[in-house]
Amino acid sequence: MQNHPPPADGSGYFLYHSIGQYPDKAGDMRRVLADYADIWGCADDAQWPQVLAQRQKFIEGWERLIKAPQATVTTAQNVTAALASLIGALPAHHLKGKRVLIAQDCFPSLHFLLAGVADRYGFTLDTVPLRQGALWVENEDMIAAWGRDVGLTVLTWISSTSSHKCDLPALVAHGRKMGSLVGVDVTQGIGLLPFDVMNPVVDFTVSTSLKWLCGATGAGILHVAEPLLQTCEPDLRGWFSQPDPFSWDLDKFSFAPDIRRFDNGTPSVLAAVATLPGLEWNLAQDKAAMVAHNRDLTAQIVALADELGLALASPRSASQRGGSVMIRCDSADAAQRILADLRANAVFADARGAVLRLSPGGCTTQTGMARLADTLRASCQA
Repeated sequence: MQNHPPPADGSGYFLYHSIGQYPDKAGDMRRVLADYADIWGCADDAQWPQVLAQRQKFIEGWERLIKAPQATVTTAQNVTAALASLIGALPAHHLKGKRVLIAQDCFPSLHFLLAGVADRYGFTLDTVPLRQGALWVENEDMIAAWGRDVGLTVLTWISSTSSHKCDLPALVAHGRKMGSLVGVDVTQGIGLLPFDVMNPVVDFTVSTSLKWLCGATGAGILHVAEPLLQTCEPDLRGWFSQPDPFSWDLDKFSFAPDIRRFDNGTPSVLAAVATLPGLEWNLAQDKAAMVAHNRDLTAQIVALADELGLALASPRSASQRGGSVMIRCDSADAAQRILADLRANAVFADARGAVLRLSPGGCTTQTGMARLADTLRASCQA
């Protein structure tokens, strides 16, 4: 008799660090995108009011999620675009002749951006290195590198390669003593772990909606706090940067008094529309129960790694981790062989080089966890 693999029903889904899932995500997305098509394809004059209202619902959902004051959050295509917009809007004294600090375990795209614009804005990019053999940058190393000549620091709340969660209160407090602007990339934890832009107070926040928020590509956000917001004049500006987008006097451009100054041309709304179901589903959940479920399964993964003699590539303490557990394999080839075995048993994960990344979420079950354990045991014995 031929053995058939179990269905890909989400029970063995460990990819919440990449793309989040929730029950009937596909059905919800089909519904809202069909509604969008009906609105956009209707030969009347109601399209823009309806789709801009959907974009606003997305923005307001994010304001609730990160506890941001009204009119301090707007849409962005991704974290890189959001950071680029912020950098291009800052008064020159924040950057010129200063250091910009970032950790080596940041999301690489942000480092690529900062390295590329350092000369243009007159700052020196200072990358705090990993210690020899380490997989995340220690909080004390960030603080040691962070002097009064640092104009801006971009913090990675949770690393995508180790799931290390930085000590945000301690780092922000040090940044305030140094007189630096402090921004945070919250992509790898938002939607699972609580985050409040007012506690500790940060100057800006960037994220996407892809991971625990179960959203679509292109649904990023930029949050800019007061009083910094009032001093920003984005290089990238357009008709939607104004108080009234329909003010078309070419000699009377002025910035909107709030986060709308970071808008530019005609807004993209489709990503926000496609993401709304996942965002609203997330906001309606019992967050304590979500975290408890994740912590239960990640503790089992840690115990499994110990049983099999596999090295953790994440902090052992749950309080120092996001929602993922990373495991070091013998090589990148070994990691790919394990992934193939997992996939054959409807267990889905990924790897960065020799590091296996496992992130259980709302759809992941004990049944999926059992398949993960059985497959890893068999793979390690092979």
